[in-house]
Amino acid sequence: MLDSTSPALILAPMEGVTDAPMRALQGATGAFTFAVSEFFRISHSVPGKSVLLRHVPELTNGARTSTGLPVQVQLLGGHAGRLAEAAVVAYEAGATAIDMNFGCPANTVNRHDGGASLLKHPARIREIVRAIRDALPSHVPVSAKLRLGWDCVDSIHENAAMAAEGGASWLTIHARTRTQGYAPPVYWPLIGQVRERLEIPIVANGDIWNMEGFQRCREETGCRHFMLGRGALATPGFANLVATELGIAACQPQTEMIADWPTQLRRLTELTPEFRELSPTQSVMRLKQWLRLAATHGTFAHFDAIKRSRSADELLATLRNFTRGPFNKRPMTV
Repeated sequence: MLDSTSPALILAPMEGVTDAPMRALQGATGAFTFAVSEFFRISHSVPGKSVLLRHVPELTNGARTSTGLPVQVQLLGGHAGRLAEAAVVAYEAGATAIDMNFGCPANTVNRHDGGASLLKHPARIREIVRAIRDALPSHVPVSAKLRLGWDCVDSIHENAAMAAEGGASWLTIHARTRTQGYAPPVYWPLIGQVRERLEIPIVANGDIWNMEGFQRCREETGCRHFMLGRGALATPGFANLVATELGIAACQPQTEMIADWPTQLRRLTELTPEFRELSPTQSVMRLKQWLRLAATHGTFAHFDAIKRSRSADELLATLRNFTRGPFNKRPMTV
C-alpha cells in the first residue's frame, strides 16, 4: 500500500472524526494515497466479521471508499494472540493492509493495555507485530503507528527497532511522547534519526498545520511520506497543497485555497446515509464538531454564528449568508 519509491500522503485515524463518511469525503480530493481507519479495539475476545464490517464498511468495496480511497484497518490492543486472530478476521473480511496502534494517548485506552501504554514494553511491540505478520499472507502489509515514547523521546529508537524486527512494512511516528498529549513541542528530528537507522519507510506525523510546517517537517525528518489529521480537516484544501508539493499524481495541482464550507458540509451529509435517521440535534452536532476543529486550528471564521444552530439545515443556511465573502479568515498559499 505504501510504495517506498514514491511519496505518500496518508489520512490519519481520528477516533470519532475520520469515520467512513469523512474518509470518503477526503478521498474525493485525490490528495491522499490512502486512509487509516479509526482503531478497532481488541480486548477480551475477537469480534466477528460483521462487527468489523460495521466499523470499516469499505471492506465490502475492496477496502476502498465510495470515492476510491484505499483504507487500511487499524487494530488496538495488547494481546498478541487475539490481535493476530483479529487481523485474520479483517483479512477475510476484505482488508488489504493492517496497522497497529501503539500511539493513542487516551487514558481509557492506556489503562486497558492499549495504544501508547505498549511503548513502555518494547519487546511486546515486537511480539505483537510478529504475531500479526505471521498470521497473514506475505502480500498483506503490516505496519505500526508509534509516538516517540511514553515520557522520554529517546525511547523511539528501541520501540521502532522492535516494530521493524517484528516485520513491520513501515512505521508512522507521531513526534511527541504520550505524556505530552497534543501539547508542543514536536520533535521532528528524532523521526529523521529513526529513518536513517532503519531500512523501512517512515511516515512523519504531528503538528503539520500549514505549508511552512510541512516544509520544516520534511527538512528535519528527510521523509517522503507524511500523515495529516487535524491539519487536513481544519483547513480543507491544505492536503491538496501538500500533495501538489509532493507531486502526487492523483491530485489536481493547486497553489491557492479558500474553503467552501457549505459545499464541504453538504457533501459530508450526502455521504452519511445514517444522517436520515439522526435527530436534528445529532446531525448538527456532527457538523459543529468539524467546524469547531476548523475554528480552533484552521481558517474557519464563523463558528460564533453557527454554534447555536439547531439543525444541519439551519447551520447551512446560516453559512450561506456569508457567500458574499470568503469563508476563511485568510487564504492559504504555497
